[in-house]
Amino acid sequence: MSGGGDSMALLGIATAWAKRDGRRLLAITVDHGLNPDSVDWSRQCEAAARAVGADWIECRWEGEKPTTGLPAAARRARHGLIAETARTAGAKVVLLAHTADDIAESDWMRERGATLGRLREWSPSPAWPEGRGLMLLRPMLGEGREDLRNWLRVRGRDWIEDPGNAGFGRGRARAALDPLPEGKGEGLQRDRAGAVTPHPFAQDRSPEAPGRSSPLPLGEGFQVARPINAAELAAVLLCASGTDTPPRRDRLDALTSRLASGVDFTATLSGARIEATGDHVLIGREPGELRRRPPADIRLHPGITAVWDGRYEITAHAPGWTAAAALGRLNALSRPDRAIVNTVPAWARAALPVLIRDGGNAPVLAWRQAEVRTLAPRRLSLALGETTQESDLHRAIHGETPPPDLF
Repeated sequence: MSGGGDSMALLGIATAWAKRDGRRLLAITVDHGLNPDSVDWSRQCEAAARAVGADWIECRWEGEKPTTGLPAAARRARHGLIAETARTAGAKVVLLAHTADDIAESDWMRERGATLGRLREWSPSPAWPEGRGLMLLRPMLGEGREDLRNWLRVRGRDWIEDPGNAGFGRGRARAALDPLPEGKGEGLQRDRAGAVTPHPFAQDRSPEAPGRSSPLPLGEGFQVARPINAAELAAVLLCASGTDTPPRRDRLDALTSRLASGVDFTATLSGARIEATGDHVLIGREPGELRRRPPADIRLHPGITAVWDGRYEITAHAPGWTAAAALGRLNALSRPDRAIVNTVPAWARAALPVLIRDGGNAPVLAWRQAEVRTLAPRRLSLALGETTQESDLHRAIHGETPPPDLF
């Protein structure tokens, strides 16, 4: 919660729901360190949360701030901090206070070149890998900002107005969409219909683009069928590569058109390799990118889950293991391990995780000595809107773990 009118209204609404359903409510405030009054604002947020019986945690965006692209950087940091805090607390769903006004403002900004995603009521956290398995719920997208403030006024509740918002894109959008004062002309009227459109990476699939995607063995990418729409293709690229930076729209559209043409080709985009042959397409971690920027080795600790390369969760059962890429180590694997590695395309094998024992140099496939969960299948399911309620977060996803006969 920021202490603004929208978040204060959400606090009141969520408190009533939590009490009724016997749910714990945790309020998270992120101090971006961008305003000298932010410390006082955090104290006001804490007081408001404690007053209604909610738990409260403050997160701080530490370090140097960028001189350009500050709103996007702050948004990225905010989502990451919220996701880390929510996961630590054992939460699966984060409530956000976006309104119908935010939808209108985001549309206005996109029309002028902004790359903001479209707001929808139920969506996965954009933070990766911090937000893995975490959903965002925006229950107030059908409500107007001023209506919520009137709701607060009736109840005698106050809120914070951050003057810093006016200097950025959203502040300009807000000013442009607000009607002019009475007698000063008709002005620009805000669209309060509140129609919620899906995020580009989670649009409903159409009959023309049914979205047939299946994980490769060991989760090392996906096989998809042609044709595939740009929304699903973008999601598959990010999930296969383990990255979180969406592809440029022009490059994505060009790749989508090329796939629709039916020609055979190999291409790369967003850290992923696309190999199109006949009716099917294989998409996985791009081997050239893997060599240029290899994932960092991760020291494992028993019982503590670590994320490796943004694509695998690895939990060691014993001390003394380090997770690393199979790159340059494939020939050192045992014969049984090489037989398993051979179930994936040759170009994808170097991106598999292996474990190396302290004091040794003979690698073993990570599945041999640890619990390994492939993140890409569940991430794709979330991105494509297949997870529609909180209970879906606990169901097994095809491709998360390899078939038992492989091991």
